[in-house]
Amino acid sequence: MLAHIFHLCGKDFGQTVGTISEHDIYLSSDQSAGLQTRLKESITKAIWDGRFSPGDRLPASRALANHFGISRITVSLAYEALVATGYVASRARSGFFVADDAPNQRDTVAALRAEDDVRIDWTERLGIPPASLGGQATPTNWREYRFPFVFGEPDLSRFPVDDWRTCVRQASGKRYLEAIADDAADQDDQMLLDQIVKRSLTGRGVSASVKEVLVTAGAQNALWLSARILLKHEPGAVFAIEDPGYPELRNLLVSLGATLAPVPVDDEGIIVDAIPPETRVVCVTPSHQAPTGATMSMKRRGELLARAEAEDFIIIEDDYDFEMSYRSPGMPALKSLDRQGRVVYIGSFSKSMFPGLRLGYLTADISFVERARAARTLTARHPPGLTQRAAACFLSAGHYNAHARRMRTRMERRHAVLREAIEAEGFADALASGFSGAFLWFEGPDGLDADRLKEDLKHRSVLIEPGSSFYAGDSTARNTIRIGFSAIATARIAEGVALICQGIRDQLSEGGAA
Repeated sequence: MLAHIFHLCGKDFGQTVGTISEHDIYLSSDQSAGLQTRLKESITKAIWDGRFSPGDRLPASRALANHFGISRITVSLAYEALVATGYVASRARSGFFVADDAPNQRDTVAALRAEDDVRIDWTERLGIPPASLGGQATPTNWREYRFPFVFGEPDLSRFPVDDWRTCVRQASGKRYLEAIADDAADQDDQMLLDQIVKRSLTGRGVSASVKEVLVTAGAQNALWLSARILLKHEPGAVFAIEDPGYPELRNLLVSLGATLAPVPVDDEGIIVDAIPPETRVVCVTPSHQAPTGATMSMKRRGELLARAEAEDFIIIEDDYDFEMSYRSPGMPALKSLDRQGRVVYIGSFSKSMFPGLRLGYLTADISFVERARAARTLTARHPPGLTQRAAACFLSAGHYNAHARRMRTRMERRHAVLREAIEAEGFADALASGFSGAFLWFEGPDGLDADRLKEDLKHRSVLIEPGSSFYAGDSTARNTIRIGFSAIATARIAEGVALICQGIRDQLSEGGAA
């Protein structure tokens, strides 16, 4: 006990050291990591945070093992790992001690930011910061909400984990080890390219060779590469974007120096006649417009392509959420109707499988793909080989198509339950008819402030996505909400909708009273 008191006093004065009690060590609740890892990380964090000081003696392995009810060998292996990392030192016949030169947050930060150092002004050097995800970003703690009406997050309870695990194991086995371990330079996994051409693109009516496909780190990376290439040739070129539209496309175009031309959308997609004549590139999400969910009609697709041919502009087609076309047969991709090679098609596996996969692709004229490949090489060379080969195995075995079919069935059911719940609450007029996908676009009554509603609903464990962040400039409609249903259990939808609608009524009644 006396040693423990000295130990605690030593934390204040930075001089006296002592023995660390086993009661000072806590294991994290992360059940996904092994006991040895959890113990090592717990001690590492305590040293880094300054709770354990240089020279402090760690508990005997037997005492710590008994305290946690774990194997003594587990404790010993954790201690040896800490020695290897330099946080702990071993002394013969004495035990294990916090190393004298163990890194800690206080000393490290102090060394980096000594008061007498003259530091450069990075604000001046870097200029105006680029836009961040901001209000459009899904909170990292979204799983803590009982009613997460967010788009793009997975329902992992429905994902075929065993099939994916088998594919990862297969991809990392001896048969494919060279394919994933070698430096592939600027090349992509040939097996994945074959699967994209044979399964993904043909399903969208697109005919392409593997040389016309580039694998990317998700659709966002493909959008960045495409915009960068086009703006390199024409700095400041006018990009027509959908309004409302995808915020991160808007942000990346601004960061690359494009001139933006927001174009309104209706229930058939982007309004072609509203595209300004000086436009050089048009960016569209024709399958399910982001964020309204509108599907571009065949007539509108023909009009857009005809105008692109007549006025010689390029089309970037982000085939957003196309897998979730369940209420009617999916429309063919714009790329499949393209006769002149002026459409750059972008697809992704991140939403249909899981966002953390970060795997997408683009297909375009071979000369465009080669430019994109060169640009990608300067930053990331290529996406990780293991990820590419595992995804290729997943597609090849038919797991991807089977998973997509199950998802469509599930999303169709959730869509119906969500629409019925909103109609039952008296807000049927707020919804457009006929749209499918994994989200609904809700246009609430005039006077509704969806940003304020989002904050009010957090206290009721409801998470929504206000539509304001999807608009460009002064056209913001603060009464709009994108209601995603890919992550919420079907059984909770009606109760969550009731809370949303009650929140709307409460806010509007407050406004009326004022």
